[in-house]
Amino acid sequence: MLELKLIEIKKPEDVNLILGQSHFIKSVEDIYEVLVNNVPGIKFGIAFAEASGACKVRVEGNDPELKKVAVDNCLEISAGHSFVICMRNAFPINILNAIKNIPEVCNIYCATANLLKVVVVQTEQGNGILGVIDGARPKGVEDEADLIWRKEFLRKIGYKL
Repeated sequence: MLELKLIEIKKPEDVNLILGQSHFIKSVEDIYEVLVNNVPGIKFGIAFAEASGACKVRVEGNDPELKKVAVDNCLEISAGHSFVICMRNAFPINILNAIKNIPEVCNIYCATANLLKVVVVQTEQGNGILGVIDGARPKGVEDEADLIWRKEFLRKIGYKL
């Protein structure tokens, strides 16, 4: 049996999400520590799908709503060793490299606030993530007005002088 599924991630518009893969039960605690140590004031929920033993979704975070969003999406994907981080008051750029440096983190599929769909393969053994559809197709190449908007936006949110 082999079936492809397209899972639509459900989250509030103002939430950034990171979808990744890790290999050890302590991942949920290590990710928690990275988040609180790198971004003061971050609000987040983490869900990690165990792939052996009890095969539970392990949950941490400091915001009940974001913990629920992470769990709901993790259960919908149902891929062993996958994790979902949902966050507010921070951008993925603030924590992404620190998460990648956690020894048990194997892969980051995406970090986004966009509409997101996850391509999952379902087998008798379990599910696996094949990839993601992050946002929409390009609608052209930026022109001078788009360039000005981009530069102003980056300054407005504090990422450029």
